[in-house]
Amino acid sequence: MTKPPRVQPGMPSRKQILDFIASSETSAGKREIAKAFGLKGQEKIALKALLRDMADEGLIDGNRTAFHRMGGVPKVTVLRIVAHEDGDLLAIPDTWQPDDATPPPRLRIVEARGSSKVKGPRAPMSALKVGDRVLARTEEVGSGLIAYPMKKLADSAESVLGVIEVDGTGKPWLAPVDKRVRNSLPVSDLGGAEAGNLVLAEPAGKSPRSGVKVTQVLGDPLAPRAFSLIAIHKHGIPFVFPEEAISGADLAAKLQLSEAKREDLRHLPIVAIDPSDARDHDDAIWAEPDGEGGFKALVAIADVSFYVRPGSAIDREARKRANSVYFPDRVVPMLPEVLSADVCSLKSGEDRAAMACHLTIDSEGRVTEWRFTRALVRIAEVVAYEEAQARIDEGRAEPHLQNLWAAWRLLEKARNLRDPLALELPERQVRLDEQGRISEIAIRERIDAHRVVEDFMISANVAAAKALEAKVAPVVYRIHETPGREKLIALKDYLATFDMKLALGQVITPGLFNRMLKDVADETEKALIMEAVLRSQTQAYYGPKNAGHFGLALGSYAHFTSPIRRYADLLVHRALVDAYGLEQAEPKGDIPPRSGLSERDRDDLSKVSEAISQAERRAMEAERDTIDRYVAAWLSGRVGEVFKTRITGVRSFGFFATIVGLGGDGLVPVSTLGREYFHYDEKAQALTAEGSGTRYVLGQILDLRLGEANPLTGALKFELVEGGSAPIERRGQPLPLRHKGKHLAGKPGRPRNIRHQGKRR
Repeated sequence: MTKPPRVQPGMPSRKQILDFIASSETSAGKREIAKAFGLKGQEKIALKALLRDMADEGLIDGNRTAFHRMGGVPKVTVLRIVAHEDGDLLAIPDTWQPDDATPPPRLRIVEARGSSKVKGPRAPMSALKVGDRVLARTEEVGSGLIAYPMKKLADSAESVLGVIEVDGTGKPWLAPVDKRVRNSLPVSDLGGAEAGNLVLAEPAGKSPRSGVKVTQVLGDPLAPRAFSLIAIHKHGIPFVFPEEAISGADLAAKLQLSEAKREDLRHLPIVAIDPSDARDHDDAIWAEPDGEGGFKALVAIADVSFYVRPGSAIDREARKRANSVYFPDRVVPMLPEVLSADVCSLKSGEDRAAMACHLTIDSEGRVTEWRFTRALVRIAEVVAYEEAQARIDEGRAEPHLQNLWAAWRLLEKARNLRDPLALELPERQVRLDEQGRISEIAIRERIDAHRVVEDFMISANVAAAKALEAKVAPVVYRIHETPGREKLIALKDYLATFDMKLALGQVITPGLFNRMLKDVADETEKALIMEAVLRSQTQAYYGPKNAGHFGLALGSYAHFTSPIRRYADLLVHRALVDAYGLEQAEPKGDIPPRSGLSERDRDDLSKVSEAISQAERRAMEAERDTIDRYVAAWLSGRVGEVFKTRITGVRSFGFFATIVGLGGDGLVPVSTLGREYFHYDEKAQALTAEGSGTRYVLGQILDLRLGEANPLTGALKFELVEGGSAPIERRGQPLPLRHKGKHLAGKPGRPRNIRHQGKRR
């Protein structure tokens, strides 16, 4: 057994405390540390302050009864078995409190009996398996962690989000809102809930027959704002700020900006061009001719790093959230509102702290020089995309807008030479009225104003990555890798069905796909191929090792322009502060003095990069789920109508289709396609009838009748207009799509039944 190091009496240093905690066989709290170093009286008070400072600096975590190294694992803790690899069981902390945004460490389970690490008699433990929870004693061995189980614990309760339904016998059931869950669950304890309530529930016992008990009543599932609430709970998105983060943000908001330490750019007519409904303003731009055919340009970004310091309570919460999540009716911000919507946001006519990216654009649209400063800006105007475009189109734009468009024409010229991937990806937009009801769902129109801002942002993002590379500094890259060979083979096989060839021996570039699409004259066929190309792409992610951005055809790319809503951008800002000596240490009370990277992130960016990539995917799924629910609610009064749709996926059990111009994926089961036998061709992504040769293929446009629309799950079902052999089955109890007598979509429509997901009764 390793003994703690012998210590000399007296106030310990940070390193001595860390060494003691690391080597202690038992939990090391304030009492144990004070006893080890012989501290008394005022020294104990000083120790308490020192431990608090070490926690704020990200050195340790825990509470006064048990500390451990930040990012480490307590000596005794609850673990959950997650994998079985090479004969070893692997576990992670059941609740990863030190930093929920960082992937939890994996510990190897050692079940050997008689270990000196486990003291006292030990009850026989049944064989452990994946999913089990254990109380265990942990130990660091070399660069790894091992755990000695002390006690197997009861299974943790998993919350289920659903709607209470009552069958004909008066028995309550929980219909889960997750469309992947097919069965309703019996309710043993309503907990005050009534039929039709949206609730959170948890298993009432170990057996599935025990059913579930309601733990929280959330209200009317079809009320305004309910759909986003469903997504928040379903995906586990943190949406309530802890009190310490709010108080920390209030304190940070009072920090004074130093004119002497910042470049004063308040004289420039910098403009923020944003959506008309933008909740915050990260970025603003300015440009003027340089007299040599090019432009001097500026991209001003909110200096969030000045207010959100590493190790602070705000930073810990932002790190956990990793990004803001945007819903039609609300935003779940990464930062408390006093920062995200006020102090950090680049508001018109107010002095704001900014990280300024100065760019030199030559006559060919190439960015030849860049530099970064901490600046003081005063935004001349916040203007909506549509308004800025209207001024340009109608010839009434101010000189600062005219200069922006002229500079963008050069950037566009360079972009076209680069030839990034050009796929048309329509964005659905849900518009709500003042009561939170749906007023319209449409595809957001893309105009030049969007491209202007986008190309300025891309230029600044590239400059940030290259500026950090020039200093050999840590970089959180935005990475989009070249499509993998397996996906390219699948694409090659699919293109062959159109008599198109894709030679896998050549260098795969975005331009290759662009030329392929340009050569297709038939719009229906082009939609098919575009869908296939899109499916061949890899998912973008964050990481410290550069692998380029395939879609943008860029060798180095980072996210720098949205630190109010993305933690990745905040990390890039901090790296720039360190690399270019932009530190402006202004400690005040509990606010840490440094605004650059923490030592933890400087030493290893891979953990936080992986965590924020996962959080981004979580946010995207939540946003998409919510839009699907709004679309289903919008369509719930139009069941039975025929819509023009496009096939988005083909499987052996049927195909999925989406309404053109609206979105919302729905299934057409193969059992409803007729009495013929259908062959599934995976390579061609097609279903073909054996006798008639009727064919359903990816990207195909066809008219379908809407058979079902379920707002709670976002699920749709379609059926053929004619020729189908079986109608879509409807079953279950009626749940009218009305809220306090008003239709959710804000317009008259007949109530429809929502399919009950349980057994037929």
